[in-house]
Amino acid sequence: MKFGVVIFPGSNCDHDMIYVLRNIMEQEVVELWHKDNDLQDVDVVVLPGGFSFGDYLRSGALARFSPIMERVIEFANAGGYVFGVCNGFQILCEAKLLPGALLANNIQKFECKNVHILPDSKSAALTAFLPRSHALKIPIAHGEGRYYADTDVLATMRINGQILFRYCDENGLVSESVNPNGSAENIAGICNEGFNVFGMMPHPERAADDELGNTDGRLIFESLIRFFKERL
Repeated sequence: MKFGVVIFPGSNCDHDMIYVLRNIMEQEVVELWHKDNDLQDVDVVVLPGGFSFGDYLRSGALARFSPIMERVIEFANAGGYVFGVCNGFQILCEAKLLPGALLANNIQKFECKNVHILPDSKSAALTAFLPRSHALKIPIAHGEGRYYADTDVLATMRINGQILFRYCDENGLVSESVNPNGSAENIAGICNEGFNVFGMMPHPERAADDELGNTDGRLIFESLIRFFKERL
């Protein structure tokens, strides 16, 4: 597979993502600058974490208008796979490629720690091959990670299987007590109705290398790659 990692001014998880995809997952990776107009025939576009444009106005609001996002929107609307992590998730919501919005954490401070998330969707590429009852330990690092959508949108996503992950405890129990930011229904990640655009706040690329002592994030990349290959 060929991945394209978009780099915005202020991205700071771009090379983490590139390293994991290229060195750990052994996939072809190209770097895409935010002013580019060519996606270089990639199979998957990745919007990494960080603070694009310094989170000026609100997270992802300016990055959404970078020239490359017009190509990303066209790519997604044509069925192309797009994966946004943390700030990338925020950008996808700003671009209306994903429903809802990411608001300031309910505790009004930046959260940087390991959390546990439980796969929810049975049919999405990121979760299709994950063990259903196994809680994954994945780091978060965000100040605006509180997922919000109105009740009708949340109900539609539940019915369609668009909720990718929910925050849980180490045993897989989903409860408000382990919700790190106040996200609606403990949501940590979602996908669109077409199941080709994915967003999640936790950072799987920060839990993929053996040297870090935690490789739960690698399982998410493995699921995506396996799903894509079997689909082809």
